[in-house]
Amino acid sequence: MRYVVLDTETTGLDPLQGHRVIEIGCVEIVNRRVTQRHFHTYLNPDRDSDPGALEVHGLTTEFLSDKPRFEDKVDEFLDFIQDGHVIIHNAEFDIRFLNAELARLQRGGFRDKCAGVVDSLMHARELHPGKRNSLDSLCDRYGISNAHRVLHGALLDSELLAEVWLAMTRGQDSLVIDLGDTGGQATTSFGAFDASVLQVMPVDDADLAAHQAYLAGLDKESKGQTLWRKWAPLPAE
Repeated sequence: MRYVVLDTETTGLDPLQGHRVIEIGCVEIVNRRVTQRHFHTYLNPDRDSDPGALEVHGLTTEFLSDKPRFEDKVDEFLDFIQDGHVIIHNAEFDIRFLNAELARLQRGGFRDKCAGVVDSLMHARELHPGKRNSLDSLCDRYGISNAHRVLHGALLDSELLAEVWLAMTRGQDSLVIDLGDTGGQATTSFGAFDASVLQVMPVDDADLAAHQAYLAGLDKESKGQTLWRKWAPLPAE
């Protein structure tokens, strides 16, 4: 399974106000391993960045003045993402900008160019409700060093997000979100599991008696029979 972790930097917050993409970074994950393949480019937006945005990414107008424009790199970019499930942190922000760039060239919408989009921010919020789920916060939570991240950068942030994503989904064979054939329900595919590798731990009589006493207490509290007893009936005395 191929994923592409993507991040952008922009001149501001709203493409409807003429703000542009100035950096794209993509990192490839295949079979849950980060590969050596990546896509990265700076882009000349033909405008200045807002002061607030400039403080975040530090990409000055002078630095970007000799860089290619989006139309010069669009084919290479689309080739890189075309068969991948694209992972983006706060996906709607980046997609709005990429859609605006593609619309200027009459190249359609971003979601039509890849196998699917996964919002890692939404996934993090489901795993950690009520907590901060910024990329920096997730790096801290999962023990991923971001000490070298002084300013935001699309490629660096993609590399960090790739590590965060693998940490968040550790133990899951596939997290492809397929909304096409399941009526809007997310599907998760798991590989075959070999139960023979499990270690069998013997249980002594005292543990069994304590377990039965606990189940009896559950029966009394629920005024019925626990599912455990239905699945594994007590042996006849």
